[in-house]
Amino acid sequence: MPLDYDFGNSPFEMSMAQVDGQRLIQATSNGTVGLGRCSEPTALLAASARNVSATARWVRANHGGEPWTILCTGRTEEDWACARHLSDLLQGVEPERERLVAGVMDGVAELSRSFAHRPAADRVDLSVDLPFCCDVDRSDFAMVGEIRDDHVVLTKVPA
Repeated sequence: MPLDYDFGNSPFEMSMAQVDGQRLIQATSNGTVGLGRCSEPTALLAASARNVSATARWVRANHGGEPWTILCTGRTEEDWACARHLSDLLQGVEPERERLVAGVMDGVAELSRSFAHRPAADRVDLSVDLPFCCDVDRSDFAMVGEIRDDHVVLTKVPA
């Protein structure tokens, strides 16, 4: 992690961070760029396994009957599994939670394989993040985005 950053890429670490009332800036290699490239969306949301059902509820409550597109900005099985799960929910199909968890596990295995050739100090330890990320629907809020001139603002909205 660069010296001028407060947090790394750990979802679990962020969940423990004392950031209430603070403005945060998040930059990701795919998600941030993908959200920013959506020109004039009716609604823009960020989802994960932890808030996937809340995201679907928000879309149905606020934009039911309107066409929707899921933009999957990652290329791992974890990303695709979450996108499939959300798509099923939006279509009124009750997806299997276990299938989403398996996708998260497959994504982690994929990431671990990609780091296996690196020195131990450069490998990512996902031992605390994995249970956190597999906790499907733990969060009962949607992350609703608003595109500004040079960034996207995500707001936690009860669903």
